[in-house]
Amino acid sequence: MNAPITPRRTRIGLVSGGLGAYWPQFPDLLPQLKLSAGRVTDRLSQLDAEVVDVGFISDAEVVDVGFISDAEEGAAAAEKLRAADCDLIVGFLTTYMTATMLVPVAQRSGAPVLLINLQPTEAMDHATFGTGEWLAYCGACPLPEMANAFERVGVPFRSVSGYLEDERAWERIGRWIRAAGVRGVLRTGRHGLMGHLYPGMYDVSTDLTMVPANLGGHVEVLEFDDLRVRAPKADDTAVTAKLAETRAAFEIADSVVEEDLVWAARVSVGLDRLVDDFGLDSLAYYHRGLEGEIHERLGAGMILGSSLLTARGVPACGEYELRTSLAMLITDRLGAGGTFTELQALNFRDGVVEMGHDGPANLTVCERRPVLRGLGVYHGKRGWGVSVECDVRRGPVTLVGLGQSRDGRYRLVAAVGKVVEGPLLEIGNTTSRVDFGRDPGEWTDAWSASGVGHHWALATGDIIPELRALGGLSGLELVEVTD
Repeated sequence: MNAPITPRRTRIGLVSGGLGAYWPQFPDLLPQLKLSAGRVTDRLSQLDAEVVDVGFISDAEVVDVGFISDAEEGAAAAEKLRAADCDLIVGFLTTYMTATMLVPVAQRSGAPVLLINLQPTEAMDHATFGTGEWLAYCGACPLPEMANAFERVGVPFRSVSGYLEDERAWERIGRWIRAAGVRGVLRTGRHGLMGHLYPGMYDVSTDLTMVPANLGGHVEVLEFDDLRVRAPKADDTAVTAKLAETRAAFEIADSVVEEDLVWAARVSVGLDRLVDDFGLDSLAYYHRGLEGEIHERLGAGMILGSSLLTARGVPACGEYELRTSLAMLITDRLGAGGTFTELQALNFRDGVVEMGHDGPANLTVCERRPVLRGLGVYHGKRGWGVSVECDVRRGPVTLVGLGQSRDGRYRLVAAVGKVVEGPLLEIGNTTSRVDFGRDPGEWTDAWSASGVGHHWALATGDIIPELRALGGLSGLELVEVTD
């Protein structure tokens, strides 16, 4: 398979601080606090980051502007962080500090702020500590002040409290950083929309202006002709390599016609070039076509290439479902995969909801080696050719959709279930049996009432905490469909 894409690096700004009035009073305090700040830098660096001076931020993932001791230094740090264009600002409260030191950072940086209060150890040594030693544990003291000040100046407040080697706290910090990375991907992403709406799907219809309005980023409107001029340019060497990649990734069913497989490989090469030429982070497509002409054949030949693209980290889905390709991008960047999904049937005997989709699948979340089947007809669509059949890995899964309200606001809609064993159809579709721990009919009614639309991403693991963080950073409401 072609190499996975290199994801956009998350840029984290770091500012540490304490009240400068303490330094002459307790000479040993500042050196100790700077050691703690250095440890925070080290831990952030372990998140595949390279910590560099602020003068070289172009290659940096963590922008450390140092230690501040008063409001003037806070204002200077705010300007450095504003210029750095960070995805998240981490403010480390090493001891008490005034709100005037961090409010400028929160207001001017243009990025959400996470305050962290990590004292040196789990608890003070009360028998030996004096005032200076206690102050190194006093990062909790300014948190209510910061929360109150942030509220009054209109800045969202969020924090993580713990101690320097507290893995629970670092797990929470990592969650915020991952969410900030997804927010950054959405803020700067380029999303392809190729073809036209599947006739009659009101829920799929998307006002393109609402994408940058809600998420940021850019929607690149594409024609199937953009693919038509690229697919024929795929030479025999490129097609042969794509066929080898396909045979390595799939079990090829006897129903696959060789001519259809070669055509799908040629379209896949064209898709790779399309994505590269337009710099796409995601793609949604649909084209009906007529009577076997080239556009119909291209639309029918998309499944293989879209599946391979999705596995590489460029989510691609059919039916012109832009909001679902965005949901798949979110789940992919959270490390949970995410495959194009809708409701298929309810199994009241086994207490499960059967869901999945025809067409492209995410090969990274399959329970077993996916099958490529030949189909003489695509149900509800024009064309014929090869289709992907697989099921999602057993265990916890999260459904993630991107709904839209009447006023145009986007919302995240999510639910957690468990993929379980059982019989599946063998019709060239991705299909999974998901147990939500309740009556399938009742769950389906609750899920449908959330406003999710009829497509979403089915991702592995329970990523609800990450989605809550993403909602908090991006301003998206998160609707959780629970038991």
